[in-house]
Amino acid sequence: MKKLFSSIGTYLRRSDTLLLALCVLATIYGTVLIASCTGGFGSSSVRVQLLAMVIGIVVYFVFSMIDVDILAGNWIILYIASIGLLLALLRFGVAEGSNRAWIRFWGIGIQPAELGKIAFIIIMARCISKYSEERKLNNVLRLGFLLFIFASYFGLIIVISSDLGSALVYMFIFAAMLFAGGLKIYWFLIALTVAIIASPYLWEYLLRDDQRNRIIALFAPDTVDPTGLGITMQVRRSRAAIASGRIFGMGLGNGTMTQAEMVPRQRTDFIFSVAGEELGFVGCVLLVALLTAIVVRVVFVGMKCQSRLGALVAVGVAAMMSFQILMNLGMCLGVAPVVGLTLPFFSSGGSSIVTSFAAMGMVSGLRMKPKTTLFNQF
Repeated sequence: MKKLFSSIGTYLRRSDTLLLALCVLATIYGTVLIASCTGGFGSSSVRVQLLAMVIGIVVYFVFSMIDVDILAGNWIILYIASIGLLLALLRFGVAEGSNRAWIRFWGIGIQPAELGKIAFIIIMARCISKYSEERKLNNVLRLGFLLFIFASYFGLIIVISSDLGSALVYMFIFAAMLFAGGLKIYWFLIALTVAIIASPYLWEYLLRDDQRNRIIALFAPDTVDPTGLGITMQVRRSRAAIASGRIFGMGLGNGTMTQAEMVPRQRTDFIFSVAGEELGFVGCVLLVALLTAIVVRVVFVGMKCQSRLGALVAVGVAAMMSFQILMNLGMCLGVAPVVGLTLPFFSSGGSSIVTSFAAMGMVSGLRMKPKTTLFNQF
């Protein structure tokens, strides 16, 4: 027994308990908001969220004890498994709204694009670190191979599930990791030029009508939806709910719009509107502070990491979190198009919670064996 407690103590000293504490606090905060907008702590959404948190904490410990080098060494298996999950949507996918992004068995939902983010980050970290060490990252063939891997994820998500939000997360992760890995700026300029040239075709053939209208609505909401009851209704009500909370909010369970469920998807994509109306500016600042602290901690661990591979994993996780946070808050405030992205640790959704804890577990594992920093290797 003494040996067991000694091992636990050693683990707690070496692992990132601060990161875990921040993640648990954010999830508990999110669960309180979900309870407020779904009828109390006895709701099924709250039960699922608490179960996902418990599973997520277990996954956090498991991933923190797995050497990321071992996972990276089996990147081909990770690629096949994650791509296979996306392909499974063709046979078992369940449509929810305009996206076919879920696989459900016996009431349990799995979102392959969420789980695939972990695999994608590890695969990219392995390949980019290897090419960087060989000083071949800017080689056309090597970069073409990386583009093929990215395109396979991005293309399947778009074609099979029409989940533009998740696809954009993969794109941001890919760009951030390439930049951190040392890809020359001229490649980014070439990519930007190609994107500009191809934008009319992407606009016409990649996006659905509703997705195009959501982008146009950012600049001309009254033109797209003059009544305010159509495609802009979700954002208009979200902004109204946030504004009505003022400094301290109306109090949990007292939000006029929240309790009337006037904001569609308020427990998932628009959970920030619940915080804004019921807890006001103070509640919103606390929410943003918690998420910012998590991202900053991930970046700190990456800077102190022992290897290029590990540092790139931290970059990928930080990029994933940052993009989802900025896009989700932008959606709720009406400064970004509605693309169906959840707010990490806060939005209702088991796959999102477990994936977030798994990502943080990987980062904690990196901290457990510090030696040199990434920046000393250049």
